[in-house]
Amino acid sequence: MDNARMSPQQVCKAIRDDIIRRVFEPGRRLTEESLAARYGVSRVPVREALRTLEAEGFVHSRKYVGTFVAELSETEAADLLEIRGLLEPLCASRAAARRTPEQLGRLKELVALGLDAVADGRLEELARLNSRFHEVLAEASGSTLLSQLIDQLSQKIAWVYSVELPRRAHDSWQEHVEICAALEAGDPERAHAAVTRHISHAEAAYLFRDRGTGSAAGGDADTDTDTGTGAGTGAGTEAGTDAGTGAVTEAP
Repeated sequence: MDNARMSPQQVCKAIRDDIIRRVFEPGRRLTEESLAARYGVSRVPVREALRTLEAEGFVHSRKYVGTFVAELSETEAADLLEIRGLLEPLCASRAAARRTPEQLGRLKELVALGLDAVADGRLEELARLNSRFHEVLAEASGSTLLSQLIDQLSQKIAWVYSVELPRRAHDSWQEHVEICAALEAGDPERAHAAVTRHISHAEAAYLFRDRGTGSAAGGDADTDTDTGTGAGTGAGTEAGTDAGTGAVTEAP
């Protein structure tokens, strides 16, 4: 795609993905100029994208200072995980009764791709594959409303799980195998239980994560500012100064 023709929605997705992947860490200052240079677009779509991201809670602005990557508090993270724990098992139980052969085939294909990526150490692919697995699972429920709710939560949930959880990758995809087996058997109770276990294990790994690797914990994201301005003493840097890949981890 010609970056110069990226729509504000595409620029917004690109920035959001980089925040979720922690290319842009919480507290990092984001400027229109550096983001426009990073994505090869003008400042206009960047400005619109930042407004959208602020409404979504991914960034926040400080008058006369700038825009910064937000940081989820522990309360917000706990709310998201609790809501996920209610919605996704319901999706799974319905999917066991309503899924199409094509949807089951797509889920199995995604599981195979995920397991291959884990075996080969291609961890950067897992977040995308995982998100797609849960999207297809929601679609297989046959409920447009449930699908929409899961879609609305999926980006924030991925953000919660973007802290380093390397030991979860293999276990997470083995749990996806169990979910697919329950769907193939057409057993709603088994599917509900499999997804409930999957989410419970993911939540436990999140709660007992090594907080030294970065977290979604609460704190004032304003304490890290652009060191180039002299306005702060934190370790934050201005976005767009590097094109690193960030620490992409499994979002269970």
